[in-house]
Amino acid sequence: MRNRIFSGASSEAVAGYAKAVIDGRTIYVSGTTGRDPVTNEFPDDPAQQARNALSSINDTLRQAGSSLADAVVSRVFVTDAEAASAVVPVLGEVFGDIRPTSTFLICQIPAPGARVEIEITASRSGSLIQE
Repeated sequence: MRNRIFSGASSEAVAGYAKAVIDGRTIYVSGTTGRDPVTNEFPDDPAQQARNALSSINDTLRQAGSSLADAVVSRVFVTDAEAASAVVPVLGEVFGDIRPTSTFLICQIPAPGARVEIEITASRSGSLIQE
């Protein structure tokens, strides 16, 4: 059975998507941009946008009974090479010991001011590999 988590953003209804879908033990979190949670504006700094996006994603994962520590796939989209250079160290800080698979692309993001969008797939069961 699938469960969904909604953020309440108007775009969810307009575009027909959920913030996250829980399907069994897997949680799929939609692409998340890095708006400041207080001002709802995009910071100029792509590293801060990445931190904001990851914080928002972690909040969503917690609602689903998981966290970024359970990430198995990350997909990161940035608008240019400068943003990529700023975001990579943030990803290293967050995922250094977690080591999900990763896709990193330079592309256009259809939200004015957004330079970073991150999508995560996580497991509700914790680590998939027993050491």
